[in-house]
Amino acid sequence: MIDLRFSEEELDTVHDRITGFVTDTVAEAGADGAILGLSGGIDSTLTAYLAVDALGAENLRGLVLPGKVSSEENMSDAERVAQELGITYDVIEIDPIVETFVSTVPEVEGDHVAVGNARARTRAVLNYLLANHENRVVLGTGNRAEAAVGYFTKYGDGAVDCHPIGNLYKQQVRQLAHHVGVPEDLAEKTPTAELWEDQTDEGELGIDYDTLDGVLALHIDGPLSVSATSEAVGCEESVVEDVRALYERSAHKRAVPPAPER
Repeated sequence: MIDLRFSEEELDTVHDRITGFVTDTVAEAGADGAILGLSGGIDSTLTAYLAVDALGAENLRGLVLPGKVSSEENMSDAERVAQELGITYDVIEIDPIVETFVSTVPEVEGDHVAVGNARARTRAVLNYLLANHENRVVLGTGNRAEAAVGYFTKYGDGAVDCHPIGNLYKQQVRQLAHHVGVPEDLAEKTPTAELWEDQTDEGELGIDYDTLDGVLALHIDGPLSVSATSEAVGCEESVVEDVRALYERSAHKRAVPPAPER
C-alpha cells in the first residue's frame, strides 16, 4: 500500500482548509445554510462532521433517502449521524418516485444500472428541491478517488454545489474521519453506493481503494509510468492500465457539458 495519509501536523490544516471552504461557499452564494444527503457511509458522514464544524448544526439539514435496495443498517447509521451531530433531518422514501419513472419507460425495468442511476438522480432532485426552498447550497460527498475514475452518477450524486472532500484520496477520508471523531465502525465500514442490491464500491470497481489510491497518486496525478507504478503499488500493469482507461473514459463527467467552438 502506498501511504498517502497526512502527518498529524497536517490534519488540522486540512480540516481548517475544508471547513473554511464550506463557510466561504455558503457565504459567497448568499445562502442560509446547506443540505446534505446522508447515506450512513464514510464520505457523507465525514462531510457532515466537517459541515457542522464549518456552519454549526443549526445551519445544516440532512436528507436520508432510502430506496428498496438500501440496507436497514446504512439508513440507521445515517440517522445516527444526524442525531449525534444534532442536525435537523428528514427521511424520504424514494421508491415511489423511481417506480413512477420506470413505469413510464417499462423497458428499463430490470436494468440495474439505469434504474440505479435513476435512484441517484432522484436523490439529487430532492436535495435541490429543499435547497431551493430554503436558500441553501447542496454539499457533495465525492472524494478524489471516485471522481478520477468516474465512480459517480452524472447529474446524480455528482449534481452538487461543491465537493468539500473532493481532493481527498480514500485513505485520507478515513484518516480525517478518525481525526474529527467519527465513530470507528462508521469510519471503517465497507463503502457502497447502494444503487442496487448487494452492490459494493470495490466490487463494482474491481479494485480495492488502497490500490486505486496508489495508482491515481503515482500515475494519474503523478509522474510514474505504468511499469513503475505497478512495481511501487504492487499490482499488475493491467490494473494500472485499467485505471488509466477509467480516468480517460470518464473525463466528460468531470467537465462542463461541451459546446462546439465558435
